[in-house]
Amino acid sequence: MSKIAPLGVTEPIRVDAGRIQNIVTELGGSAAEGVIQLALEQMASLVEGVLESARQGDDAAVVSQAERLSRLAWQVGLVSLAGVAIDVADCARRHEAVALTATLARAVRVANRSLTEIWDEVSGL
Repeated sequence: MSKIAPLGVTEPIRVDAGRIQNIVTELGGSAAEGVIQLALEQMASLVEGVLESARQGDDAAVVSQAERLSRLAWQVGLVSLAGVAIDVADCARRHEAVALTATLARAVRVANRSLTEIWDEVSGL
């Protein structure tokens, strides 16, 4: 029992490329890039806000911010992030501290990968 093996956790990320393409079609390439960049910044800020609200034990704020994160993620095609944000809100709404902690960790992993993946996709337009 002297060996400890780290367990890597990878989250599958789903991005709705069709939604991104719709944004590009509606706004044009450079405007779409600007809008998506702003959305990415807002989502990163919301993730930080959710984490801070959870640290403070403010479940109502966690619910509110996680729901905003979910709506924004859905609008730009970040399906995985939208789903995990709803899971975070549900845990906070039920006051399930252990589940909330685990789901927040998952949300951070998914957010990091999702925001990077969509930025790579938008930069390639």
